[in-house]
Amino acid sequence: MRSVPWDGWAPPPPPKKRREGVLVSSGRHKKSPRLRRPGQRTFTPGHSGSWRSEVKCLTNTTDSVRLAARIVDTPCNEMNTDTFLEEIKKVGKELGITPTVIRDEELKTRGFGGIYGVGKAALHPPALAVLSHTPDGATQTIAWVGKGIVYDTGGLSIKGKTTMPGMKRDCGGAAAILGAFRAAIKQGFKDNLHAVFCLAENAVGPNATRPDDIHLLYSGKTVEINNTDAEGRLVLADGVSYACKDLGADIILDMATLTGAQGIATGKYHAAVLTNSAEWEAACVKCGRKCGDLVHPLVYCPELHFSEFTSAVADMKNSVADRDNSPSSCAGLFIASHIGFDWPGVWVHLDIAAPVHAGERATGFGVALLLALFGRASEDPLLNLVSPLGCEADAEEGDVERDSKRRRLV
Repeated sequence: MRSVPWDGWAPPPPPKKRREGVLVSSGRHKKSPRLRRPGQRTFTPGHSGSWRSEVKCLTNTTDSVRLAARIVDTPCNEMNTDTFLEEIKKVGKELGITPTVIRDEELKTRGFGGIYGVGKAALHPPALAVLSHTPDGATQTIAWVGKGIVYDTGGLSIKGKTTMPGMKRDCGGAAAILGAFRAAIKQGFKDNLHAVFCLAENAVGPNATRPDDIHLLYSGKTVEINNTDAEGRLVLADGVSYACKDLGADIILDMATLTGAQGIATGKYHAAVLTNSAEWEAACVKCGRKCGDLVHPLVYCPELHFSEFTSAVADMKNSVADRDNSPSSCAGLFIASHIGFDWPGVWVHLDIAAPVHAGERATGFGVALLLALFGRASEDPLLNLVSPLGCEADAEEGDVERDSKRRRLV
């Protein structure tokens, strides 16, 4: 029996915790040699097929968390749009999938005014890349859309010297989706799954987008730019429009380090979720409790908030008029407006700006959350078990207590 390294300070978690998806990684993202950790243990799986299956699932998940964190931790002089595309191609090769790539002037020609407008000033051109898994017998189509801003200077609405450091992490949504896609396919995914990566560097240069410019996005809607530092919503608007129009998605989930206000709205540890589905909102919260990627809802009220984007010369502006009026919700609504607030499918927006890092290191946040949230579509029994959608309710002891807001602080 092959031994599997257990990279932790304690024995393996008990079966219940494994089933709940406590998927913790202590991966290495630096290029320097790894130091030997005291207390590193090795455990040998038993003869149970179920146990071996769980180890495989946990290994694929933690490897994918490490992949996402490594990408987020890598500075832009190494992780530019070219390099990110190479990471996508590596995952595609591992899974036997050839990515679709739309790049540079082709983006402009085909109408992707959001991605092209954000990235056109950079040395390395912007791109939209797609990994597609289309198995026989699939009953629905799911699209994960990730914001991949490899560096965000703010553009001509430039960030200050204290707020720009750390903007290498602005690709955290795309990195998490790449890791989650890798693990989901390796564990067996029964539905059509597309990972859409919106890649650009928001740079300053002679060709940079200016405030007052008007861009035509892939949705067919025009956007007046009043803040070039509100760029993530522009690339994601093109991404979700592509998922809707070209991929025919029934469920669209976008993930992004979108707003600094997210950390104020839901804190450092909880991502923010905005969705047109109460069922999926509750599912995101429950999944977060199970896998450790915590989530809390934002206000969803387009009838009151979308007017913040009113423009006299275009269909909308790209930044709100009143920054005190639920700005994280408004940013998500901007994205949703490009598929339509009356779109009959499920749309989920996850803002992971704060939990994408802990101090100066990336966390790989979002990988475990996506695997748990879409576990019902997996062939893996562990992921089936942790998903709150499409399966029997978990009646194990302690569920009622977890749903309660009672706390005992120690």
